[in-house]
Amino acid sequence: MAVFVLSCVLVLVVGGCVCVVWAARGGPRWVRAVAAVTVGLGQLVSMAGGGRRSSRCGTADDSDG
Repeated sequence: MAVFVLSCVLVLVVGGCVCVVWAARGGPRWVRAVAAVTVGLGQLVSMAGGGRRSSRCGTADDSDG
């Protein structure tokens, strides 16, 4: 069941990305609407997960060397 849900989410994400590219090239109105929703959801996910990211690469706190 979890594989089915994840597969559906993957199909929706890929379809949204295709619509964003197609809308950038001047697609029909429904493609531009789907692209706008996709970009908006991407921004919401980015803002929601923004506090959890850590950019530790290349900082003075690294203990690699």
